[in-house]
Amino acid sequence: MTAELSRMVSDAYEDRHVHQVYDQIASHFSSTRYKPWPVVEQFLTDLPDGAIGLDIGCGNGKYLAVNPKIYIVASDRSESLVRFATKHQPHSSLIAENLNLPHPKSFFDFAISIAVIHHLSTAARRIEALSAVLETLRPVSQDKSAIIGNDRQGKALFLVWALEQKCSRRGWDEGDEQDVMVPWVMTQKSTGTNPEESRTFHRYYHLYRHGELEEDIVAAGGVILGSGYEKDNWWAIAGRRSPII
Repeated sequence: MTAELSRMVSDAYEDRHVHQVYDQIASHFSSTRYKPWPVVEQFLTDLPDGAIGLDIGCGNGKYLAVNPKIYIVASDRSESLVRFATKHQPHSSLIAENLNLPHPKSFFDFAISIAVIHHLSTAARRIEALSAVLETLRPVSQDKSAIIGNDRQGKALFLVWALEQKCSRRGWDEGDEQDVMVPWVMTQKSTGTNPEESRTFHRYYHLYRHGELEEDIVAAGGVILGSGYEKDNWWAIAGRRSPII
């Protein structure tokens, strides 16, 4: 299979099992997404006043209101979800795909990509998506002590679903299949003579094992600035590695 054909196959698979699903469940999905993850809230709150950044895969834009002293350009592949995000003024929201971002490179102070990368269906595409985010950041120097606010060097926060979540209702753990279809049940309440109806949609996820997110970020040209585990998710903060001169 040629690289072009492989990309077309992956595009079609993700369109069917990710993008189309989110467009169909957007309203119901948005109604369940209102509380920020603590690690994301802390990341955004710690940014210096006036920082400009990206929320890539913003969903309904719930993170846009966390810190009123920063400015965020938000984007999502789902037009239906972007409509919700546009309500969070004065921030900007637009339709964009992670593998084809319209943003300038080496410009932004920060970026967040929350529960997005795990929807890419191959390792190569996940690394490509990470690289696309990192390329938008101001490059980080070789001195790891350099931080945003002193020299405006950018950093990104990535968060993905973990394989290791044996204590959750899903029960996945080390040794289980990493590429899974996760159901989303949407129930329509009864109205008049119409009985209650439920419809189940299935979304593709790649469940990240311990250390895999950091490995992919490094492969994408990133420098790990911090990482951890929170409520069935792996997260990592990364800067963009400066080219060797």
